[in-house]
Amino acid sequence: MTAPSNTLQTVTLGGGCFWCTEAVYVQVRGVVDVESGYTNGQLRQPSYEDVCAGHSGHNEVVKLVFDAAQISIREILEIFFVIHDPTTLNRQGNDSGTQYRSGIYFSTPEQQAVAREVISEMAASGVYSRPIVTEVVPVDNYWAAEDYHQDYFARNPDQGYCMAVAAPKVAKFRKTFARLQKA
Repeated sequence: MTAPSNTLQTVTLGGGCFWCTEAVYVQVRGVVDVESGYTNGQLRQPSYEDVCAGHSGHNEVVKLVFDAAQISIREILEIFFVIHDPTTLNRQGNDSGTQYRSGIYFSTPEQQAVAREVISEMAASGVYSRPIVTEVVPVDNYWAAEDYHQDYFARNPDQGYCMAVAAPKVAKFRKTFARLQKA
């Protein structure tokens, strides 16, 4: 069943390697499309190599299309803050560089407001011992990643990085957010 177009929204998230973030969000109820890509850099149509070299300014991200009638932007962001570390500047685990920065790239003012609210609540709660460094800015200069990056975890579950990094994030999502998992 397809969602009515007036309930579909798009938000773009940078939480480290896009393989890991994509692997989680494809399992989230109400998320109708997940695309790995690059955003908020200077180059037009950057390649993976351009982004990894750190000279394009782009972040590795996932663009999510979701049905707001099934899942809220708040729930999307709650998942986001559980599956990555928003307190490490330009780093997620062993992946380092500006292309791995924590970012919420909103497409509506409402998404921006909810993102700021969630960050403020988390900072006040003391859930993290360090400050949250997630950037919250409008999505700009987005480009889809190359085809071989799409659905990477699903196609390569036994690949070393997927087993060591993506699989634990998927398991954490399933444990923490079972109610939001697709049937």
